[in-house]
Amino acid sequence: MTTEQIRQLRDQYRSTLLEDVIPFWMEHAPDPEHGGILNCVDRTGAVYNTDKAMWIQCRAVWMFSKLYTEVEQREEWLQQARSGYEFIMRHGFDTDRRMYFLVTRDGRPLRKRRYFYTETFAAIACAEYGRASGDRRALNTAMEIYRLLAHLYTHPEQLMPKVIPQTRTSRAHAIPMILMATTQEIRRVSDDPLCREIVDRALREIQQYFLKPEIHALLETVGPNGERMDSPEGRCINPGHAIETSWFLMHEARFRHDDALLRTALTILDWSLTWGWDREFGGLLYFVDAEGKPPEQLEWDMKLWWPHTEALYALLLALRLTGNPKYEEWYWKVHQWAFDHFPDRQFGEWYGYLHHDGTVSSPLKGSAWKGPFHLPRALLYGWKILEEMMDAP
Repeated sequence: MTTEQIRQLRDQYRSTLLEDVIPFWMEHAPDPEHGGILNCVDRTGAVYNTDKAMWIQCRAVWMFSKLYTEVEQREEWLQQARSGYEFIMRHGFDTDRRMYFLVTRDGRPLRKRRYFYTETFAAIACAEYGRASGDRRALNTAMEIYRLLAHLYTHPEQLMPKVIPQTRTSRAHAIPMILMATTQEIRRVSDDPLCREIVDRALREIQQYFLKPEIHALLETVGPNGERMDSPEGRCINPGHAIETSWFLMHEARFRHDDALLRTALTILDWSLTWGWDREFGGLLYFVDAEGKPPEQLEWDMKLWWPHTEALYALLLALRLTGNPKYEEWYWKVHQWAFDHFPDRQFGEWYGYLHHDGTVSSPLKGSAWKGPFHLPRALLYGWKILEEMMDAP
């Protein structure tokens, strides 16, 4: 990239984040009565459902806290982070210290899930809010949640099984992936040796069990010893998830100065872009079957916002770390498609769900699955990497 291209991209990322995406959420989502955000908003920002997804509350706290610590100490960002943090502390936890997934607007529990993904986002929310506010209680809570996560990760038998284990057992890529990402955030506030132990285990599992060089893919689900499973679940490739994992690995490679790990991360990125890119209409497919058989998920050929935001950042980071022109070529291809199709030029923010051909499927901007996280995170991280590129020799 030329210096001028980098500068223009940097300005685009910064302005999209600070003049479009964050203002959309700050205008429409805060709940002044009960705290947190009303995460279910339509295209215009109008609330269509007042139930609150707890993991979206946690992601919002992390995002607004991150903006305060790494962009500018704007009081409105810290206040919104505090509002969400206090809502989570009041209403997020059951008596067993596991978290609810869905609650009413005023915090009454509606749903609790077997997975611990909500807890991972609560841990990073408390950690980043603690950094932003200086609240020692938040930092302590982050570590309490993290230790619970580490225990559940190393003792999976204590979680309700997804299928009858006497019949079939499996491993999910999402578990070591999310524990690695969570630990990378916890390390910002803690030097607990547990962090190294958990990341080492996650790295070992990802590389030992889920990477399949014979088919050039990172699989989502494998058998207990990494064996391939002859089922739609066992053949499933989620390009967005794999691309997200690739940049988590790139971050870890930078942290450890580990060239071999960087090569692994780049290999996953290369494979996943090849599997995921739609050669007919462009954009990244949601799911792909590793053997070309019909994917089980009916939404397999949709284009969702978050795989594209993860790819944008992963490609900028790969280009920054390697200078390889293939990542620049891929970056412009993903950038052009994403910025042509996802932004809502009239009401702001991005659409989340597009049909196979790139037309809008659902006009919502927020739900129990979409909130102020993937897009603003990619814009913030991309902005910072572009500034590194401007400053680099």
